[in-house]
Amino acid sequence: MGSINAPFVVFGYGSLIFKPPPHVQSQTSGFLKGYVRRFAQKSHDHRGTPENPGRVVTLIHKEDWDRFSQSDAFPNEDIVWGIAYTIDPEYEAEVRDYLDYREKDGYTMETLHVYTIENGIERIAIQDAFCYVGRPDNPSFIGSEPLEDLAQRIWVSEGPSGRNKEYLYRLAESVRQLAPASHDSHLFALEERLRELDETASDDH
Repeated sequence: MGSINAPFVVFGYGSLIFKPPPHVQSQTSGFLKGYVRRFAQKSHDHRGTPENPGRVVTLIHKEDWDRFSQSDAFPNEDIVWGIAYTIDPEYEAEVRDYLDYREKDGYTMETLHVYTIENGIERIAIQDAFCYVGRPDNPSFIGSEPLEDLAQRIWVSEGPSGRNKEYLYRLAESVRQLAPASHDSHLFALEERLRELDETASDDH
């Protein structure tokens, strides 16, 4: 059972944005500072297969990412928009188990502050929200890949949870709707390239 004083709040920055966890009591849009969201994690189990892994987003400390970002087209962005979900205390243990299973492929749980902007002023919306952060030393971490290579990989990959590109499209659309200031250059550039690939493929038929 969770303590009434400290509700279990989890910050979603990937598929949790468009597929929330169960037993959510409330949710708030916000952003993290000092992190990047990148398609730098192999997906063997959701959007790809062990033989042909897809790519899903991971959240990485900016200083960790700087060591891997040689191919990053947007090396200076360090704000990540997402949703902080407050979980019903009655179901905290169940939801933790659910998330641990869902995020099993190379993530660790950390606590961090979630910020928001009100009347043009930045403030902390939630202190010490939990978040699954990808560690550069986990086996599924792939680092930065050239945008074109990444786009091609995402465009062709498919796994038990569906097509890799549908994951990206849903994520991009969801991030756009979070807040007027919500932006992600890496995500939106990939989305644009994938739409071009779709367009080219349909022209070929």
